[in-house]
Amino acid sequence: MQPERILILGPESTGKSTLSQDLSTYFGEPWVREYAREYLEKLGREYVYDDLLQIGKGQIELEDKFAKDSDKYLFCDTDLRVIHIWSEHRFGKTDPWVIDQIQKRKYSLILLTATDLPWEPDPQREYPELEMREYFFNKYLELAKESGFPFEIVRGIKEHRLNLAKEYINKHIKKPAL
Repeated sequence: MQPERILILGPESTGKSTLSQDLSTYFGEPWVREYAREYLEKLGREYVYDDLLQIGKGQIELEDKFAKDSDKYLFCDTDLRVIHIWSEHRFGKTDPWVIDQIQKRKYSLILLTATDLPWEPDPQREYPELEMREYFFNKYLELAKESGFPFEIVRGIKEHRLNLAKEYINKHIKKPAL
């Protein structure tokens, strides 16, 4: 049986990794880290268009690997929508493989993280300005709406976000009959 895949999506520095880890701990299920971090740390240069495809393939590989170790849930810290948004923003195009995979992959719920947390500097983050964070939030919101999957916006401090996320999971994901 495949686990319910829950996508945590949102702009930079909006608590995606923290929420993914917290949900993983609470439910005792795996979470898929953001592959781009690992890839970019090893890169040793500025990323280019072709790197985004490699990051996307690495993200999918990790997600599928962790799905095999999941029972009920798999918490995904980003997906190919992030690759698509960054690719369009930075290079004005997206690799067709990325678009194809976005259309094929299924999620039970998208938790969209709001920009209400303070910016935390990180060498891999590019846009600390609130207006840019809101710009990207709106791009992700548009993709969440277009996905056809249920989605909810998660706001507030850490504990509140976790409680909201648990509430949304219970609301949208049917529990198996006993």
